[in-house]
Amino acid sequence: MAAEAYDRFMGRYSAPLAQLFSDLAGVEPGQTVLDVGCGPGALTNELVKRLGAESVSAVDPSRSFVAATRERYPGVRVELAGAEQLPYPDRTFDVTLAQLVVHHMADPVAGLTEMARVTRRNGIVAACVWDHAGDHGPLRLFWTAARQLDPGIDDESLLAGTSRGHLAELFRSVGLGAVEDSILTIAVEHPSFEDWWEPFTFGVGPAGGYLTSLDPERQNRIRQRCREMIPTVPFVVEAWAWAARGVVSA
Repeated sequence: MAAEAYDRFMGRYSAPLAQLFSDLAGVEPGQTVLDVGCGPGALTNELVKRLGAESVSAVDPSRSFVAATRERYPGVRVELAGAEQLPYPDRTFDVTLAQLVVHHMADPVAGLTEMARVTRRNGIVAACVWDHAGDHGPLRLFWTAARQLDPGIDDESLLAGTSRGHLAELFRSVGLGAVEDSILTIAVEHPSFEDWWEPFTFGVGPAGGYLTSLDPERQNRIRQRCREMIPTVPFVVEAWAWAARGVVSA
C-alpha cells in the first residue's frame, strides 16, 4: 500500500520529472547507473527503459519501497540502504542519481560524498529537488492554504536543496567538478479537485503527514481553502525542480 499511495501522491509528478532528469544527467545506453533513494521506482522505471534492468542498481532506506521496486523491476539490483552509507565499492557506476532525495537525507553532505565515491572518475553525479522554498513546487497550493491557517508550520521550505543554487553549493562542497545547475519544469493536469486532493489524505510525506495529524475540522478547513484557490477544473499543476550535475574528478 505504501508504494501505491506514494504513486498516487508524488508519483504523478516524479514520473514525468524522471524523463527530464535522465536527460540532464546524460543517461544513455552502455552506462551503469545507481538510483539513490529510489522510492517505489519512478526514476528506476525510466532508467530501465533507457539502459535495461541489468545496468541499473537502486537503494532506498524503506523496506516497503525496496520490496515494491524489486517486484516491479526484476533484474534491477535493489538494496536496503540510505544515501549516507552506500553498499558499493569505490568507482562502481558511470552515473549516480538522486531524484527528490537530497532534502530527505539525514546528512546531505555525507550522502553526496558517498554518491561521488561510488561513481567512476569523470563519471556524473546528479540530483534534483522540488522548489519547496519558492513558489513553484508541486505542493505549493496545499502549503499556501495550510500556512494561512497555521503560519508556524514546517512546510519543507527550509530543507536542503529546495532553494535556487543550494544544490550546486552542496555539490561543490563535496569536491565535484564542472558543476552546473538547472531548472526542470513539469506540468500535470488534474481532471477534478478530488483527483488532486485525495492523495494528500494518504499521509505520505511531510504534507500528508501534517494533514493527517490534524483533527477532522482543521483538515476540512484546509480542504475548503484549497478548493477556493482552484476556481475551475480541469487544472494544471506546473512545478519546478532545482537540479545540479557534477563530474567526479578525483
